[in-house]
Amino acid sequence: MQAEHSYPPEPWPLRGQAHVSLWRVPAGRLPAAVQRAVPRGATPFRFGGSFLLATAWVSYQRGSVLEYEELMCTVLVRRGGRLFPTISHIWVDSAASRDGGRALWAIPKELASFEVLPGARLRAREAGPGEAVLAEAGIDVLATLPLRVPFALGVLQSRSSTPQLSRVRGTARPALSRARWSVEHAGPLGFLSGLRPLGTVSMRDFRMWFGALDTPNTSERFAGP
Repeated sequence: MQAEHSYPPEPWPLRGQAHVSLWRVPAGRLPAAVQRAVPRGATPFRFGGSFLLATAWVSYQRGSVLEYEELMCTVLVRRGGRLFPTISHIWVDSAASRDGGRALWAIPKELASFEVLPGARLRAREAGPGEAVLAEAGIDVLATLPLRVPFALGVLQSRSSTPQLSRVRGTARPALSRARWSVEHAGPLGFLSGLRPLGTVSMRDFRMWFGALDTPNTSERFAGP
């Protein structure tokens, strides 16, 4: 008899909007929390004297298996000559998404609340006592391609010291955007405080699948180069 869970089985069909900012973080500012998230056998990708990280605001909307908001931070890592994003910090406003992300893909989701402020600014607060602000950002979408573009990637996480690769594929309308970030200095993303993103790309009206398409179990254990 198959066990019942509080979250949907993979793959998750997801639709919505995403705004992704790329950051160049000096090596000396990379916190231990990010370094601990890097799977065994992988190393943060170094660009000169810095590392490349990305932050994203994502809204999973109607047509998704779950509808929720998300803020995340990923670090670009190298393993076996290939590059992958590894999620070091992530917050959602759905307990089902949190539980599914952890159980299926070893993604360390935490709960947060999300607000849309005047001027189309986004704000995320930690769940729990005090509800400390994590980050705010204003997003301006400047120009959108009039066609849908396919994308595919693997997200590399660590489960009990074993690297785990999750497949993501979909289509979106890419857009050049501008983001104005404000990060709480004392918060988990404080290492980004005072920095400016190199650039921001939006994925408008994305449609994607997260997780394995051909197996009831989650992503493969990653052993090869």
